[in-house]
Amino acid sequence: MASLKHWISALRPRTLFLAVASTICANGMAYSTGHFSISICVLTILTATLLQLLSNLANDLGDFQHGTDITGQRVGPTRTVQSGAITPHQMKVAIGIAILASMLVGAALIYEASQFINIIYIILLLFLGITSIWAAIKYTAGKNPYGYKGFGDIFSFVFFGPVAVVGTYFLHLHEMTFQPWLPAIGLGMFTAAVLNVNNMRDMENDRNSGKMTLAIHLGLRGAKLYHAFLSLSGILCFIAYSIIYSTNCYQYLYMVFFIPFLIILRNIYKNTDNRLLDPYLKFTSLSAFVLSVAFAVCINL
Repeated sequence: MASLKHWISALRPRTLFLAVASTICANGMAYSTGHFSISICVLTILTATLLQLLSNLANDLGDFQHGTDITGQRVGPTRTVQSGAITPHQMKVAIGIAILASMLVGAALIYEASQFINIIYIILLLFLGITSIWAAIKYTAGKNPYGYKGFGDIFSFVFFGPVAVVGTYFLHLHEMTFQPWLPAIGLGMFTAAVLNVNNMRDMENDRNSGKMTLAIHLGLRGAKLYHAFLSLSGILCFIAYSIIYSTNCYQYLYMVFFIPFLIILRNIYKNTDNRLLDPYLKFTSLSAFVLSVAFAVCINL
């Protein structure tokens, strides 16, 4: 019988900072426009959290199914199914529960919005909800997972960036505008940067197990250049947003939290052993979360 400690390990709560960063950013922008719903705010954060937990569980099972964790070179935390702490059947049941919970909360979110939008947008939201669940599962689980083909970065960018930010903003305002797109792209870049750190850290293990991530395709030097592109592009997106929409100097204060990204980038470039990159996975994720919170606060000053 798996213990509570093992289930907490499988859920990987430290990843939740990044999951809710996008919705906090979008909710903050919606609040600044005067079009804000508390129920939409709560439901979007809960939906993002459940989808991230679903992805973590599916990732644990998927890497076990594909033998990713048996090379002896894994750097990150021990996976619960591979270690035997949780059986594959127990994990499949947990994944089923997470899918059901995500669907229920997502349905409540769409119902809240359906009172103000037309049927075309409702169908689009349903499609995005189903696709988000599919993407959370198929990253590493099942046959032909896209994370093993080097497409993880694209999906992370899309679902943690435009889908999460623009989608949440739309649920508040009930119309599509340009305003949320720059922060959406910025957070998508930062999310891809987090995944890139993870993939640089695990390059030897992934290569030996047949998991061909984008970092492996690029090589370590190329992956570092790619990380610089993601980090600096994300920063520039937020700067551009502030130039366009900020009305007083206090709304620029959040930019002090660009500094951690630059420090992380410098340290990654100086690092010569990619197995030592593990701490920067947490630091990059936490930096994106803190930046999102600071941004949401400052644009409302």
